[in-house]
Amino acid sequence: MSTRPTGLRARSALALSALLGSAALAALPTVTASAADGGLVVQYRTGAGGATADQSEPWFKVRNTGSAPVQLSQVRIRYYFKADAPGAAYRFACSWAVRGCSAVTGTFGTLSSPTATADRYLEIGFTSSAGTLAPGGDTGDIQLRFHQSTWQTLDQSDDYSFGGAQTSYADWNKVTAQLAGTTVWGTAPAGNDPTDPTDPTDPPGGGQTLFDDFTYTSHTDPALSAHGWNVRSNSGGPGVPGATWDPSKVTFTTEGGSRVMNLETSTAGTGESTRHTEVLTKDMKFRNGTYAARVKFSDAPKSGPDGDRVVQTFFTINDLKAPMADDYAEYDFEYLPNGGWGEPSNILYTTSWETYNPDPWQAVNQHSESRRSFAGWHDLVVTIDDSAITYYVDGQLFGTHDARYLPERPMSINFNQWLIDLAGQTSTAPRAYDQRVDYVLHVKDRVLTPAQVAAKVAAYRSAGTSFVDEVPSS
Repeated sequence: MSTRPTGLRARSALALSALLGSAALAALPTVTASAADGGLVVQYRTGAGGATADQSEPWFKVRNTGSAPVQLSQVRIRYYFKADAPGAAYRFACSWAVRGCSAVTGTFGTLSSPTATADRYLEIGFTSSAGTLAPGGDTGDIQLRFHQSTWQTLDQSDDYSFGGAQTSYADWNKVTAQLAGTTVWGTAPAGNDPTDPTDPTDPPGGGQTLFDDFTYTSHTDPALSAHGWNVRSNSGGPGVPGATWDPSKVTFTTEGGSRVMNLETSTAGTGESTRHTEVLTKDMKFRNGTYAARVKFSDAPKSGPDGDRVVQTFFTINDLKAPMADDYAEYDFEYLPNGGWGEPSNILYTTSWETYNPDPWQAVNQHSESRRSFAGWHDLVVTIDDSAITYYVDGQLFGTHDARYLPERPMSINFNQWLIDLAGQTSTAPRAYDQRVDYVLHVKDRVLTPAQVAAKVAAYRSAGTSFVDEVPSS
């Protein structure tokens, strides 16, 4: 990490790794209606009717034909298509939706039984903010689109779900809809019922989780390394030149009845006396999905004079292979209790990085910020899908960043605390700052709401599960 000049924000902070199971699912809110209460009808039209197009535009309305309200967060729609090349990658976007594009999610999957007209699908879901669908009601327009990541022309003519003549909404049984895991509408390509337990996206195509409750005894606890964590000890940036990254300053304690990880950063006003701390996953295997952590930021040192330009973080990152390399990625929560980078006082940044050049400094990123104190415990969530990066703090939307900043390669999950420089407090009196972490969660290729994150964590703890890692190596 390099120190960011004024106006170019950021660096370290995304976090989470999630683990799910039947107990976690049981903790989630139940649907208002079940498949037995009635059904759903999916209506379709295309916004791009040609046999070929720059991007496919499937538009939908979902209608509740049952007798009870339906919670849209329990609905999944699949649109089936034939990839134009075996290795083709696709990007999803929502152009407009009556219930808001922020309430609509899109992920891609591969069929276990490819046919002449389908080997992939786009699965559309809804967040809790989409609300419920009353009996007899419909969602209104959901105008979607997807394209190859290379923007090569798509051949839609051989796509199972495509209807080139379908320029106005009508019932369309070549897409499927699931309600709470049960198929209630449509016919999938032969051999590919989305409810089939052999379907490769459940869990191989997503849903695998990493959860860690940080119930370790010390930085030398063998379980910490066995569970995939590295406590940094090598030299280098970001931060004060000559500082040491000190593993002994990473400790574990109990707070509020829960085991937590503590990162201490200290200094006596010189580079040689400065101790930074960082804990990160050994593997870079995390890309799209949900990341979450509960982190305690502090405004004041636990001892000594205040004023240092300290950075407290949760983030995901991969390596910059060359200056301005376009496959770099980084997604940060960074809290500066005493300001820095041109800011005079406390500020919380979320930053999504496309790339940068360290010398001379040049950055391509997008950030959101809030200028107030964030001292205390906070629930941090960031979700990454094929359309956007979305940040939440304590269940509230903090910022949404554009698709141009999406990751091209997997990343590690990191927590660190460090000093930008020694200009904020010039005293040589010793002082130390704490940052604490309660848990981390990652769910691969699944966008969860903050409420769903909280339910999963509660379910793990209720079951006595302190660690799970189902996420495959990249």
